[in-house]
Amino acid sequence: MHAKLPHPFDDATRITAGDSSWQGHTSDDYWAFVGPFGGATAATILRALIEHPQRAGDPLALTVNYCAPIAKGPFDLDVRLVKANRSSQHWSVELSQDGGEVATLATAVFAERRPSWEHRVATVPDAAAFEATLPFPKISASWANQYEFRFVEGEMRIGPPQAELASTYSKIWISDRTPRRLDMLSLMSMSDAFFGRIFHARRELVPFGTVSLTTYFHTDSEELAAVEDITRVLATADSKIMHKSYADQNAELWSPNGRLLATTTQIAYFKA
Repeated sequence: MHAKLPHPFDDATRITAGDSSWQGHTSDDYWAFVGPFGGATAATILRALIEHPQRAGDPLALTVNYCAPIAKGPFDLDVRLVKANRSSQHWSVELSQDGGEVATLATAVFAERRPSWEHRVATVPDAAAFEATLPFPKISASWANQYEFRFVEGEMRIGPPQAELASTYSKIWISDRTPRRLDMLSLMSMSDAFFGRIFHARRELVPFGTVSLTTYFHTDSEELAAVEDITRVLATADSKIMHKSYADQNAELWSPNGRLLATTTQIAYFKA
């Protein structure tokens, strides 16, 4: 009997503990056009925090600032607990390579989530079932081919320039192409797994990269584990402004049974 191989995502986000820092390695499977897929980098940072012996609670928020390009190969993660109290922890993580300057800077909040009064204001978007939608074709960036995208609305269409800009709104099912049960790490990565809103608006690929990404988690690991076989999310993404080389993006990630799992916002650089 052959041993079951690790999922490509778990290979890509694997970390090892060191004396003063943690180590990771970029993955060709999750490579973008000029560097690693930002969602995989964020998930790797989150894995280091989740596996840290001082960690308590579940991720509540993670902000990742992509300061400089990350080259192919190994990298170091300097993980530091900044402040802890009875219900929350505040962490900082610096990613660097070969003893050089910081390439990625992250801050995170972990919290002990307890039963409380609740009020669910957001409503799950109407959407055709995952099985009733068609997979988006593979593209040249290897990271995107690790996911299966099924657009319900607002499919990215690259083609001749049009006089009128297209909508920046998308509604989409996202799942790992090789099925993998959803956890906090894959939820973090999927929160960055959207094509640039400018690609949708202009119908063309332009130089583009995330500068800062923040994801807020509205579930915890226990709730995710209690729901069987969640392997995909229903997501919406949109933009409010593209101005002087920078554009925002805001998104929601929902479970198939209508639970809001995460919200995310980012600012990205573009050249157009």
